[in-house]
Amino acid sequence: MATPEPDQQPHATPPMEMNAMETEKHTPSANHEEQPDDAVVGPSWMYKPILKIGKWQAPWFASPETQLVLVSFVCFLCPGMYNAVSGLGGGGQVNATDVNNSNTALYSTFAVVGFFAGSIANRIGLRLTLSLGGFGYFLYVAALLSYNINQNAGFLIFAGALLGVCAGLLWCAQGAVMMSYPLEHEKGKYIAIFWVIFNLGGVIGSLVPLGQNMHSSAGNVNNGTYIAFLVLMAVGFALCWGLADSKYIKRKDGSRVIVIKNPTWKSEFLGLWETLLSDSYIVLLFPMFLASNWFYGYHFNAVNLAYFTVRTRALNSLLYWLMQMVGAFVFGQLLDMKWFSRPARAKINFGILFAITMGIWGGGYAFQTRYTRETVKADMDFMDSGYIGPMFLYMFYGFYDASFQTCTYWYMGSLSNNARKLANFAGFYKGIQSAGAAGMWRLDAVETPYMTEFASCWGLLLGSMLIATPVVFMKVKESTDVEEDLRFSDETTADVLGHSAEGSDISDKPRASEDASNRA
Repeated sequence: MATPEPDQQPHATPPMEMNAMETEKHTPSANHEEQPDDAVVGPSWMYKPILKIGKWQAPWFASPETQLVLVSFVCFLCPGMYNAVSGLGGGGQVNATDVNNSNTALYSTFAVVGFFAGSIANRIGLRLTLSLGGFGYFLYVAALLSYNINQNAGFLIFAGALLGVCAGLLWCAQGAVMMSYPLEHEKGKYIAIFWVIFNLGGVIGSLVPLGQNMHSSAGNVNNGTYIAFLVLMAVGFALCWGLADSKYIKRKDGSRVIVIKNPTWKSEFLGLWETLLSDSYIVLLFPMFLASNWFYGYHFNAVNLAYFTVRTRALNSLLYWLMQMVGAFVFGQLLDMKWFSRPARAKINFGILFAITMGIWGGGYAFQTRYTRETVKADMDFMDSGYIGPMFLYMFYGFYDASFQTCTYWYMGSLSNNARKLANFAGFYKGIQSAGAAGMWRLDAVETPYMTEFASCWGLLLGSMLIATPVVFMKVKESTDVEEDLRFSDETTADVLGHSAEGSDISDKPRASEDASNRA
C-alpha cells in the first residue's frame, strides 16, 4: 500500500520510531500482531485536504473530524429518519398496538446484540459493523409501508427484531468513533457535532410527513411519506461503506489509533469480560443507560400520539428533534469549558442536568394531570388556542433527551481513551438503553395508565443520577492515566509513545500519555 509523501502527511512532526530493542520487545503474537506506525497508512489521497478555499482547507479524509461527520450523516439518514417516523407516534399509524409489539421486538434484540456489539466491532472492524447496521433501518420502513397497505403485522415485527440486531451494531460503531477518535479536550465538541447532525435528520425527516399531511384529516400518514423515508435511508446505507478503517486514522497532532491485527472472537469476548473486571465502576452508570431511552415510548405515544392531531404530531416531532440539536450544542459547550478543570465540569454539568430534570419533568407532571388514557381524544391541533403550552413542553422534552445523552456519553468518554474499551462501553450503553426502551414500549402496548408511565420515567431518571454520583464525582479525572488505561491490554506505554507524534498534545495539558491505546 502506498505511503504518502512527507508533504502529504497530516502532521508536522513525524512519529517517533521505536528503537531496535523496543521492536524486538514488542514482537507481534500470533493473534495480536501490532501494526507498525509507518505500515499503517492508506492511499495518499486519504491524507490530502478534501477541500481548499484560499488559505482555509478542510481536514483530510482519514482524519477524526471527517470520519465523525461521515458517521453523523449515516445516522442523519438512517436512525435520524427512523426517529422522524417514530416521533409521529405509533410509527405514523392510528392503532399503535402492532407498532408497539414491533418496537418491543426491536429493543429486545437491540439489548442483547448491543451489549456484545463492542466485541463484534473490534473483531470485524468499524466499517463493516456500521454497514451491517444501516441495512436494518431501510427494511423496517419498508415493513411500515407494507403494513400501511396490507396490515402485515408479522413482517413488521420481524423487521423490528432485525432492526434491533442492526441498530446494536451501528450504534456501537458510532460510539467508538465519537468517543475514541477525538483529542481528549475535544470530546464534548465531537459529541455535540454528532448529535446536531444526527438530529438534523429528525428535523428534516419530520418535514416530510408535515408537508404531506398538512391538509390531511386521516389518523395515519400516507404511503408517499414512507417511500420518501425509504429513499433517504437507502442513501444512508450506501454511505456506510465510505468509512475508513481505524488503522488509517491520523489525528491533527500526528498521533494514531493503535490497531491490533487479526483479533479473534475469543480474545474480544475475553476483552469484554476484562473491561467489566477492570472498570467495574461502569455498572454504576448502567441505570443512566437504562433511563436514557426509557421515556421515548411515553413521549411519542402517551403524549404526541394520544393528545394531538396527525399534522400537529408531525410539527411536534420537528420541534422535538430541533430542540435536541439545541440541547446537544448547549451541553457540548458546557462540557468543554476551558476555564474549569475536567472534574469541575463533570460536577457542574451534573448539577445542571439534575436541575432541568426537576424543572422539565415537573412541568410534565402538571400536563399529565389533564388527561388519562380513557379520557384523551387526540384532537389538539396547532391552530387551537391551548396548543402553545403543550408545544413548549414537548420541545423541552426533546432538549432534555439530548442533554441527558450528551452528558452520559461524555462521562463514558472521560473514563478512557482506549477505543477497544470505549467500544465495549458503547455496547453496554446501547444494549442496556435498548432494554429500557423495550420495557416502556411493552408497558404502552399493554395500555398502562399514562400517569404510571410518566412516574416510571421521572423516577428512573432521578434514581439513575443518584446511583451514578460516585462515578461523576470520583472517577472523572483531569486526564486519563495511560498505565490505568492499558491495565488489561497487551500494549505498553512504549507502544503508545511510539505511535504518537513527538511532543503531541491530546489532552488539556501537554501529556503524551493521553494518546491512550486505541483499537476498534
